[in-house]
Amino acid sequence: MNSYKTIIKIRPDVRFGKPCVRETRISVYDVLSWLASGMTQEEITEDYPELTATDIQACLAYAADREQRIRVA
Repeated sequence: MNSYKTIIKIRPDVRFGKPCVRETRISVYDVLSWLASGMTQEEITEDYPELTATDIQACLAYAADREQRIRVA
């Protein structure tokens, strides 16, 4: 999913420039940590109705893209 670029936004005035979902203050890190703690997509969207399943997939795609770019010296 390369379309995460339309969903994940980095704004210096929101959450100290951390990547966030659209116009929310919910960061990619927040979403990933909820998933890592065992929450399902359904539980996340129930707790945070401003998020969609597409938003969660965009967070995963963003993280995967960042992981691919990490270089080991």
